[in-house]
Formats: sequence, structure tokens, C-alpha cells
Amino acid sequence: MKGALIGCGFFARNQLHAWRDIDGVEIVAICDRDAGRLNEAGDQFGTEHRYSDANAMFADGGFDFVDIATTAPSHRPLVEAAAKAGVHIICQKPFAENMADARAMVAAAEAAGKVLMVHENFRWQSAVRAAIDALRSGAIGTPFFGRVSFRSGYDVYAGQPYLAEGKRFIIEDLGIHILDIARALFGEVSAITASTKRVNPKINGEDVATMLLAHHGGVTSVVDCSYATKRDPETFPETLLEIDGTEGTLRLDAGYRLTIQAGGKSETRDVAPPVLPWAERPWHNIQESVAIIQQHFVDCLREGLVPETSGADNLNTLALVEAAYLSAAEGRSVSLEEM
Repeated sequence: MKGALIGCGFFARNQLHAWRDIDGVEIVAICDRDAGRLNEAGDQFGTEHRYSDANAMFADGGFDFVDIATTAPSHRPLVEAAAKAGVHIICQKPFAENMADARAMVAAAEAAGKVLMVHENFRWQSAVRAAIDALRSGAIGTPFFGRVSFRSGYDVYAGQPYLAEGKRFIIEDLGIHILDIARALFGEVSAITASTKRVNPKINGEDVATMLLAHHGGVTSVVDCSYATKRDPETFPETLLEIDGTEGTLRLDAGYRLTIQAGGKSETRDVAPPVLPWAERPWHNIQESVAIIQQHFVDCLREGLVPETSGADNLNTLALVEAAYLSAAEGRSVSLEEM
């Protein structure tokens, strides 16, 4: 299976490492408008075919899928070009700048008969996955309350300076992941209430967000995100969970400790992710999830399955992001039917 990658920036190196580790997959072409990034990635991974223009790359072809690792404003034209070229697509999050673009991309892939998956990797972190699997197995009965929390003071701006520039920040960049975990745990959402705050005066967007979600299945969840939390030890990039069910409780605590209490018993497991040969702490948690989600994409292509984080599925996560911003701006609860 041959692939191409568009965007050779900060995070894309993780994707290139992960593709190299998947049996039967080879990235045969890469594309970036920055010649320095393009050649650095090409030299590091031994990729001969290098392009500064994606349309030229699609015209030459020779690959089965494309990995779009660029920022959201470029996604729609690139996804539509990929669909027109007849290749499968995995696209970085945020999927789109708005719901209209997201729906158009899903429609383009469906019309071409090609798989479209969003690189929504947080739900694929092995620690989070252990919690999802335990909950779905009925380990604590039927859940009725949950908290999905990511609070940190880690300097994310050093590696990704553009994060400080946009009018939107933490919900769009990080909260989208945490909201997606809430969906994976508790199902779809009927309404959301959100509040935001900018603590760091050197950035343009919000760096703190708290969201209350009402899920169709009866669960109430709190999703909270912060890049302004000063704590020691630093827990970046861990997502922490607290879930109450009819038969017990589940917690994913700092240090990757999963505790399940039910039936008068308590069990704590170490669900720490491995540090892959090309990974480094503290990013190893996210880096492993990149390898897992890309393997899932390949497995789905080989077996003719719909990816768990398909473009169609991700419309619901993106709608939560848009609804959260609307709620914070207007100071009210927003129904997802409005999206």
C-alpha cells in the first residue's frame, strides 16, 4: 500500500515515523510549500518524490492514499483534490474551519467511493482506550456522570507558535480531542454549555474552557481544558477521567493509573504507554496514538471497514466545537440541532 503525505511540519514527523513502522505501507511522495521542511523530511525518511504543489503530486499519482497533515484552512481543497484523484484520505484535525466545509469534504469522499478518516488520535491513546474498553464492557454498570479533563501549563507554543496567533485556541486545538473522548465514552450530545477565558496575555485566543454536556443516553459530562494550569508534577499530555456508573466508578489518574471500583472490589492497573523507538517523553503518549490510529486506517482499507473516526463521525465532534464557541459567546446552552 503506497501513500503520500502533505505537510512536513512539527507534528507530521510523528506520522512519517508511524507509517514507516506499519507492515506493507510505504510513503512514496511528500509535499510541502516550505523547501527546507520538505527536503529535511525527505532526507530523513528517504522519500525521493518531493513536491511543492499538491495538485502536481496528485497529477503524477502512484499512491493509494494521502495523509493531509496541514492546518484547517487548506483541508477542503486538498480533500476534494484527493477525492477527485481517486485516493483514500486521512486528514488532520481540526477537520474544517466550519460545518459547511466539513460536510462538503464528507460528500466529496462519498461521491468518489473513497475512505475519509480524520486523524482524531486522542481516543486512540492506549490509556484512554483501556478506559473506553472497560466502560463498554460494563465494568461499572451504566454510566451517569463523567469528567474528561486536560489541565496543563506546558509550553505548547514553542513547537507550534501559530497556536498563540488565532482568535480561537484551546477548544479548537485541544478541546476538540477531549470532546471526542467524551463522545467515545458516553455517546452523542444533545446540548452543550461552555465558558472560556484567556489567562495568558501573550496569546490571542482562549486558553481555558469548561463545558457541560448533556448526552442522549442520559449521561451528564464535564469537559475541562486548560493550558494555564500551574501544577507540579506536570501531567502533560495526559487526559484524566472520572466516571460514575450504576455499579461503581472508574478513574484514569495522573501517571496512567486506571482504577475500577465495583462490587466491593478495587483494582488499579498501570496503563502507561510504551515509549516507541522514535518517540520521546512526554510526547510518547500522543506519539503512540498516532501509530495506533494509522494502523486502524490501514486495517480498515484492507478489510473494507468504516474507520471509527471517519469523516462522517467527526462531523459530530466538530459540531460540538462550533456549539461550544457559540455557547461561550452568547452565554447560553446550545442544542446540537442548531449546528
